[in-house]
Amino acid sequence: MSKSKRKQKRGATPTCAVISLGCPKNLVDSEQMLGRLRAAGYRWVDNPDGADLVLINTCGFLDVAREESLAVIRQMSELKQRGRLGGIVVAGCMAQRDGASLLEACPDIDQLVGLFARDDIAEAARRVTEPADGQSEADRLLFAEQPAGAMADDHREPLTPPHVAYLKIAEGCDRQCAFCSIPSIRGHYTSKPLEQVVVEAEQLADRGVRELVLIAQDTSYYGRDLEGGPRLAALLRRLDQIEGLAWIRLMYLYPRDLDDEVLDAIGSGRRILPYLDIPLQHVSDEVLRRMRRGVTRDQTEALIDRLRERIPGVVLRTTMMVGFPGETEAQFEELLEFVRRRRFDRLGAFAYRREPGTPSDELDGH
Repeated sequence: MSKSKRKQKRGATPTCAVISLGCPKNLVDSEQMLGRLRAAGYRWVDNPDGADLVLINTCGFLDVAREESLAVIRQMSELKQRGRLGGIVVAGCMAQRDGASLLEACPDIDQLVGLFARDDIAEAARRVTEPADGQSEADRLLFAEQPAGAMADDHREPLTPPHVAYLKIAEGCDRQCAFCSIPSIRGHYTSKPLEQVVVEAEQLADRGVRELVLIAQDTSYYGRDLEGGPRLAALLRRLDQIEGLAWIRLMYLYPRDLDDEVLDAIGSGRRILPYLDIPLQHVSDEVLRRMRRGVTRDQTEALIDRLRERIPGVVLRTTMMVGFPGETEAQFEELLEFVRRRRFDRLGAFAYRREPGTPSDELDGH
């Protein structure tokens, strides 16, 4: 690890910059870490040039995301080598995925923080701004086991416009989609207790947030990991009662667990928008089977019918994946026909990318 030529002014309040990459779940983690840093006496600056440290919250989901994360780390390394930046702290999914090997690839990293050590970020920062003599390579690592319950996000410093905020209702994922590495990175699914979610939502509303966007790796699975616990419908009904909020939006819904109780809670809600983000990925039964999605075309068609019948004016947003291993031309045409006929309001299409360590990596037809 190279030492920065930049010296912190004695007695000055240490400064930190934050670079948040990846999805909204990562953004919430960045806000939580920034809040922890501010509580520990660090002053946030929006430009890493001249800062005492920079926190890079990385994405490690796909190769292109990891390439972006590495590019940012190297840009910060250049600043550090020129004496324009004190230290580099790297957190997030790529830190969790790659561990100590990331220090070998990027030796200018001062501290590497795993996902479940997120709330110890002030300790990582202290190791940078107040380095002890004789620090070992192990002292550059800060990791922890996944806790039994979901971590609270109650120290957030906002990085979004003041009227909107994301609210993470769960962590991890228990789905086994063949193309996805998230369960191996973010761990098993853990729902936040309903009361904890409500408290965090009320805190955001008191801060001036008017649009609340509910997120998780799979929002529709909320509560199913808690024996006898509340499910998504109960959570929505509670959040719908919070004064100050104007809109509640749902993202990352899985198509298999949307029962009528959830649809009715959405349709009858005063603040819950009839705008649903439901990534379907494909519609061919054979492709869905190879993807391990646990849902069929008939079930997908029935779900869309139910959504449009039970939620007046519903707006449907989805994503589709093309080029999955073994996908035939006929299956691709089947997907096109389905999209044309169903006329989604918002749709994104993505090409499959091979991800080492996932079940799809072993499939034929690449």
